[in-house]
Amino acid sequence: MEWLSSTQLKGKFVTLEPLNMSHVEGLKEAVLDGESWQLWFASVPSPDVMGKYVDEAVLASKNGDIAFAVRCNSTNKIVGTTRFYNVDAKNKRAMLGYTWYSSSVRRTPVNTECKLLLLTYLFETHLALAVEFRTHFFNHGSRKAIERLGAKQDGILRSHQILKNGTIRDTVVYSIINSEWPAVKSNLQSKLF
Repeated sequence: MEWLSSTQLKGKFVTLEPLNMSHVEGLKEAVLDGESWQLWFASVPSPDVMGKYVDEAVLASKNGDIAFAVRCNSTNKIVGTTRFYNVDAKNKRAMLGYTWYSSSVRRTPVNTECKLLLLTYLFETHLALAVEFRTHFFNHGSRKAIERLGAKQDGILRSHQILKNGTIRDTVVYSIINSEWPAVKSNLQSKLF
């Protein structure tokens, strides 16, 4: 059962475009700005595997995932990507992740507006019960960004995953539930306008 649909989401600062293979070159340029793929605790693709990364995201859309390329409206450049995944239509839940941005747009309105657009779409258009975020225990930047959104920590999945470098990942789980959305929305709007 399809619950979420692939659609463009446009804000003042960013436009979220349904991810497709035409975004590969823009994403290669975006990831070179900061070289985030070299962070051992992050799952950011390197430029040489970007085509495979996008192809896998597009294939996952057949199972209900919705991936987006993030375009900066002022420069018209692709500056990152994000997606809904593990979409659970029956229980009106989705995970929000696979998010990464060029270094040049970090600590700008880009992430705040992306989350406002995505969460508005999820909670107001599709009446979600909850959205979940997961990140590496040692990814302190990601954890702070998730907490700034207003998400609450649900717990830590210890020894949750074996990473490609062989280390074991403890995964921190956060969520926002529909009754919290109005306050979270006000918080995000206050940061933008």
